[in-house]
Amino acid sequence: MKATATFILALFAAVAALAQTPQEIVARMDDVMKEHEKEGVSLVIEVKMPIVGSMVSRSYTLGDKARVEADLMGVAMVTWTDGKSQWVYDSDKNQVEIKDWTVSDKSSTDGDAAMFSGIIEGYEIILKDETDDAWYLLCRKLRSNRDKDAPKSMDLVVAKGSYYPVSLRATVSGITLTMRDIAFGVSESLVTFNPSDYPGVKILDNRK
Repeated sequence: MKATATFILALFAAVAALAQTPQEIVARMDDVMKEHEKEGVSLVIEVKMPIVGSMVSRSYTLGDKARVEADLMGVAMVTWTDGKSQWVYDSDKNQVEIKDWTVSDKSSTDGDAAMFSGIIEGYEIILKDETDDAWYLLCRKLRSNRDKDAPKSMDLVVAKGSYYPVSLRATVSGITLTMRDIAFGVSESLVTFNPSDYPGVKILDNRK
């Protein structure tokens, strides 16, 4: 009997040693994302707005370059950026407009995978639930977080084993933003506009 009790206590001690705090889980996720940073990241962004409804887009980022694909009321839109210029393809107009990438344009694209960083410093992290495959975390904005654009709370799901982010959901001003289907590995050609991929499309270069 004593031997059995000793074994059980040892087993509980081993499990406790393997247990991780929510902060440690997110910190490990951060490390994994930084390890894959140079490979580029892609993800699906779903935006739900009152009255307007939902819009789904896919974002690809590699260094300073990015590509966003979206369908706006039946019109296919593709946007490329390289840190200086922006290319916008409009299937309805059958044209690509090239323009300077302004500060306001940059601020509007600060989201995407960047939202996964800074959680450790700016949020209280609570483990809500877990399954054999993932941890489900609630992130509450700390009073010390001075970022006025940061959501008050976010729901984060992290995969066990890989520590890859599975999804991130937040609501700001009545708009719900969900990032999901995160993957690593983006080619240079995917985030670079190539005119030969759009034969017959009118190209307007409005850069100054």
